[in-house]
Amino acid sequence: MDLARDDRTVLTLDAGGTTFTFSALRGGEEVVQPFTLPSHGDDLGCCLAILKEGFTRARTESGGAQALSFAFPGPADYPNGIIGDLKNLPAFRGGVPLGPLLAETFGAPVFINNDGDLFAYGEAMAGLLPEVNGMLEAAGSPKRFRNLLGVTLGTGFGAGLVLDGRLHRGDNAAGGEIWCLRNKLHGESFAEESVSIRGVRQVYAMVAGLPLEAVPEPRELHAIAQGQQTGQREAALEAFRRLGEVAGDAVANALSLVDGLVVVGGGLAGAGDLILPALVAEMNAPLRTLKGAPIDRTELRAYNLEEGGDRAAFLKGDPRWLTVPGTDRAVPYDASKRTGVGLTRLGTSRATALGAYAFALDALDRN
Repeated sequence: MDLARDDRTVLTLDAGGTTFTFSALRGGEEVVQPFTLPSHGDDLGCCLAILKEGFTRARTESGGAQALSFAFPGPADYPNGIIGDLKNLPAFRGGVPLGPLLAETFGAPVFINNDGDLFAYGEAMAGLLPEVNGMLEAAGSPKRFRNLLGVTLGTGFGAGLVLDGRLHRGDNAAGGEIWCLRNKLHGESFAEESVSIRGVRQVYAMVAGLPLEAVPEPRELHAIAQGQQTGQREAALEAFRRLGEVAGDAVANALSLVDGLVVVGGGLAGAGDLILPALVAEMNAPLRTLKGAPIDRTELRAYNLEEGGDRAAFLKGDPRWLTVPGTDRAVPYDASKRTGVGLTRLGTSRATALGAYAFALDALDRN
């Protein structure tokens, strides 16, 4: 899919709990300066009026559109455009057919997904996935990747799956719900309790012996961990390390089924220099048999694509030539089953917007 050469226009939306930000994309670029309106998420009539107002303005400023495509919080029946019981937009509780409403209003197809899905799809179409395949080609490796697990670290722990170039949503529009995997460090809890902004702050509070309300936000904790700001550095380092450990455990579980690359985005990706080493180390940490013997966690060796030595080893692989028995013919073989873990190449917001754009174009082409 060549997004840059496509002249179709798609209206987009970044839906938050308090504001909606509207825009439009053509050729993979914004053709409408993003503008923000209040969401009025506790009043369904006002909220729907704002959505109609915002998309009407974006359509007018862009000169028309072939589709609407955007991320919206769940739970939801995304394929049918029905929004369920939202916590931060309580007006939608009970179920609201938002997609059909907007399709009737604007006379155009409407595609709704969650932000983790669209983030992963954007990185698969124009971010980490094509970049890694380009690096492998430049290194002379025949290895190519077609699958991608995208995870977002921020207020929550989200994920999206792109399998063989197609977004995987699942039979209940619940594919990629990585947040609810078991928490490695707290077995009766779920991963998001540790892999989130609240998780980082809680660990810092516990290790530093501070009340939670006295703990800085993650950006400041990152600066403390780097020694750039006054604070308890060891507590900050431990907070990000534990997040990486729990995230690595969840990602390893997911990759056992997905088998592809991993891209990390979200608000906490700015602390990737502290998170990725722990995340990758956990993915490579062995499990043990009941007799105590170590066994590889997965069939894949994980490499940190943000670290030079790891990246070089990932690109090199383990290439060999094997002779076909009984002949003088040899065939190539790469003995290295591997995955690479890298940070978002597009930025989380940009990747999500491009994912929404690409998803709409693909759906229009298939229909």
